[in-house]
Order: sequence, then C-alpha cells, then structure tokens
Amino acid sequence: MSDAVHFPLSPELGPAETDPRSIHAFWHGYPSPLIRWHFHNEFELHLIVASKGRVFVGDHVGDFTPGQLILTGPYLPHNWVSQAPPGDVVDMRDGVIQFRKSLVQSMASVAPEVEKLLPLLARASAGIQFSNSLCADAEKWFDDIINSEGIRRIGLLLDLLDRLSHEREYRSLSTIPSKQNKGSEVLVKLEQMKAHISEHHANELHIESIAHHFGMTQSSFSRFFSKATGNSFTQFLNSVRIAHACELLSVSRISITDICYTVGYNNVANFNRRFRDLKGLTPSEYRKSIEFGHQ
Repeated sequence: MSDAVHFPLSPELGPAETDPRSIHAFWHGYPSPLIRWHFHNEFELHLIVASKGRVFVGDHVGDFTPGQLILTGPYLPHNWVSQAPPGDVVDMRDGVIQFRKSLVQSMASVAPEVEKLLPLLARASAGIQFSNSLCADAEKWFDDIINSEGIRRIGLLLDLLDRLSHEREYRSLSTIPSKQNKGSEVLVKLEQMKAHISEHHANELHIESIAHHFGMTQSSFSRFFSKATGNSFTQFLNSVRIAHACELLSVSRISITDICYTVGYNNVANFNRRFRDLKGLTPSEYRKSIEFGHQ
C-alpha cells in the first residue's frame, strides 16, 4: 500500500470546462495526478492495459488487471490504484475516453438510430464492467479514438458504444446509482443533488441544510430524493462516505480514526457501525483482509 494521503472527494473539471471538444481521449501512465478518487459530469470509458490493483466505483471495491474495461456515468465517483512498489513507473497504464453527458442523448433526439445506445448509458449510472472477451479488441478501439479528431472521433465513439450496447456479458458495479426512468428536468435536479452531496460528504451534512440549498422543504426533498434514487438521503450519504473510507483503507496507512473524520463522521463508534452495516466487516477487519490479499 501507498503512504500517500488521499484528500476528500472533489469534482474534476471535464472536457466541457477545459476543452471545446465533446470527446476527450488520452493514454496516461502511473503514477499520475489523475489517479485520485473523484467524479465529473461526463461519461467515461476506462481501459487498463498494464499493472494490477484496486478499482473503486461508487461503493464498489474490486480488483483490476490488464484488459479491464469499465463505463462510468456522470457524477459516479471512481478511482484505479495500482499495487506497485514505491518508485515503480508504468509508462502507459490507462486509456480514458470522456464524452459529454448530452452528446448521445441530443443526437438521439434527431436520429432514431442512436436511441438504441440510451439504455447502455442509463446502466452506466452504476458503472458497467464488460467481459474479458470483449476487452481483447478494446486497446485498438481506444487507440483509434485517441489518435482521431473531429467528426471521425465522434463516429468511432458511436461505433464503440454500439458494440458495447450489444454486449450481454457485463456486470453492474455500484449499488448507489440513480433511477433513470425520470424526465430530463428531474434528472438534472437529481444530478445536482448527488454532485453536491458527493462533493461535501466530508463535511457535517444535514438534510435540512441540503433541502434549503435546493429551495425545498425537508419533507419534499426527502420524498423527491428517495423516489428518484431508491435510497434515503442518509443511505446515499453513508454509501459515499464508506466508499471513500474503503479507498483510504486500501491504498493508505492513515489511521482508522483519521479516516473516520476525513470521510465525514465525527464518532468512531458510529463509523464502525455504518461500515459494518454496508461491508459486513469493521474498518480494521477490512484493512486486514486487503493486506492479507496483497501478501
């Protein structure tokens, strides 16, 4: 494990804010400042081509090896952390393709042929890991998109998404996605709420202050959020906090007490209880299981 300190989750500027193009695609190595627990408002296709380690998507924690291909939706926190000796450098570890959340949906509104991609993107709200057999060709697909520009890049992305939409061997990762059978105005409001909670989860958050922030009463906010997500505000907040705690326990040597306060709890006993409720282990047991698995 690394001794590096990991800071609370924060939003990352995506291509809409930093690049006029609708698709941002690149390779990067390890270590990299891009490797941190974060979220952004774009869809992301992520391909591992070298090294192994731990993957964090929402409240999912798992292992990765070369060939892993995952699609994440907007505002879904994620990170990939290699298990490598200090000083190890991997020149090319990840392929990343980020595309604006409105890109495919806006095209589908005028091109019915594109509509068949929408169910795939709806499932991405939980994160999708595709089968290894599909991943065999993924490096070439990524290379073609990364080395293309303009309309050709958009066409190649649509072709890749079409291939993925026909794939039936996949698994959903996180248990805290949003329900997707809602109107666009509801989804926009819900995305804003999830982003706000995720960004500020390390602070002392109360449902009253969140409701006030969005100009709603506590009861109306509670009904809206539960109906739209299938989780109460407290359940969602705990899921985000415990997911962050799992990342810290897995890749750092920060004390459990410090992790408790870093992710937003002000009572270690409550932190331990919430952690056990969601993971079936105490934080200490979880860390020991990770360390044993790495021996």
